[in-house]
Amino acid sequence: MGLLDGKVAVITGGSEGIGAATARRFASEGATVFVTARRPAELDLVVKAINAEHDGGQAVAVQGDVSVLEDLDRLYTQVKEQGGRIDVLFANAGVGEFARLEDITEEHFDRIFAVNVKGLLFTVQKALPLLSDGASVILTSSIAASKGVASTSVYSATKAAVRNFARTWSAELAVSPPPED
Repeated sequence: MGLLDGKVAVITGGSEGIGAATARRFASEGATVFVTARRPAELDLVVKAINAEHDGGQAVAVQGDVSVLEDLDRLYTQVKEQGGRIDVLFANAGVGEFARLEDITEEHFDRIFAVNVKGLLFTVQKALPLLSDGASVILTSSIAASKGVASTSVYSATKAAVRNFARTWSAELAVSPPPED
């Protein structure tokens, strides 16, 4: 019996690295995992490998970009239809591109903030109606949120935003809604 038997998990940024490893682990613990990522070929490889490796869990690929709200809507429509709820949300999608201050362009800034901040915020917000009582929401940040390293200012700023989201949402989501009049 796995720790996540019967649970439904959603993992963004699941085509490689931490996201792919987490999807494999959650499936091995018995969860049904909905894995999303931008690159369909890599995403399909991960999901096929999970389904071949783990009898205790099932993986479902949902190609999409977290910075595109229609892609998130499509992801959650599929999760609702096939899983019914979310017990674990792992908002992991992120990009890391580095540039010195004098080399930062508007495109560089917009691309990183679109995925790492906008994408993460709407990943969590749009999941709220599907979160089961006691659901876990996991946000991937980085030590870059609090450590200054040359050429990482934009990336580090996005990770500081993620850290702040975690702190704020912990307080906000732990509070009961105000009573209706």
